[in-house]
Amino acid sequence: MRARDLMTSDPLVVTPTDHVSRAAEIMRDTRVGCVPVVQSSESPVLLGLITDRDIAVRCVAKGHDSKCDVKAHMTAGPLQTVGPDADISEVIEKMEAGQVRRIPVVGDRGVLLGIVAQADLATKLGPKEPLKVEEVLERVSAPVCSVERSATSRR
Repeated sequence: MRARDLMTSDPLVVTPTDHVSRAAEIMRDTRVGCVPVVQSSESPVLLGLITDRDIAVRCVAKGHDSKCDVKAHMTAGPLQTVGPDADISEVIEKMEAGQVRRIPVVGDRGVLLGIVAQADLATKLGPKEPLKVEEVLERVSAPVCSVERSATSRR
């Protein structure tokens, strides 16, 4: 299975100058926790991601206004990404290595093609390999201190 088989194609996006409230509206309306940030709608080159956590921690918790630009609160590069022909094992490795729940799929020159989220793994890979999905979920969700402790305890 390849990234192109797993990804959600053509996700809704924001630009760095869109308001954080626009990203939050997209998350609410599409029931996702992350919106890709692209250069422009005419040039969908991936620049970063803005997540529900970015909005909560970097914007709301610091008392910022919802009219702030996305660029002030987004997670910028370098990002974990894969190409459309990446094997599922590469997607999983990158999710686990970066402890991220979503991997953007990019094509030539960094153009956003789609995104693979944990939900995509669960729905598309889960029926065939439920233990694999469980393992990914566990490794991606483990607190950093737990990951470090388990690595130390194996020595």
